[in-house]
Amino acid sequence: MSFDIVKSLTNEFTHECANTRKVLERVPMDKLTWKPHEKSMSLQLLASHTAEIPEWVPHILQHSELDFAQQPYQPKRISSLDDLLKIHDDATEAALAAIAKTNAAVLVNETWTMRNGDTILLSLPKIATLRTVAFNHLYHHRGQLTVYLRLLNIPVPGIFGPSADEQ
Repeated sequence: MSFDIVKSLTNEFTHECANTRKVLERVPMDKLTWKPHEKSMSLQLLASHTAEIPEWVPHILQHSELDFAQQPYQPKRISSLDDLLKIHDDATEAALAAIAKTNAAVLVNETWTMRNGDTILLSLPKIATLRTVAFNHLYHHRGQLTVYLRLLNIPVPGIFGPSADEQ
């Protein structure tokens, strides 16, 4: 029996992006400027960033590096829930298509580097980069977003079984 890494990544990301969408569907558009702390991101920035993280997948798989000195990060702006969900849905679709087009040799043998000019921030095999920069990054910010929802008294959807709001 052989292990199919592409199928494994596809199954995981499909499942996790569906869970992420459930959280994004709950973002209250009338609270976008809210922050739980002065050092925290606003709800708008956190929600839009969470929605767009799947965009990293095609970039990682189709390129060898990202240089912020050449391509500065520009957060997406949202003005409606439909905007937010479209960002996520389009990014997820592109991510899954990119995963489907890759293979184990690319994932294991090719390196991807994140830099800011001459400063290397990260340089890992593409499989490790996918896990760190795309998958785990998404899960981290989705978790933060559920805390924001809780603090705003918005019912939190179940992710790994029912939540306290969905008994």
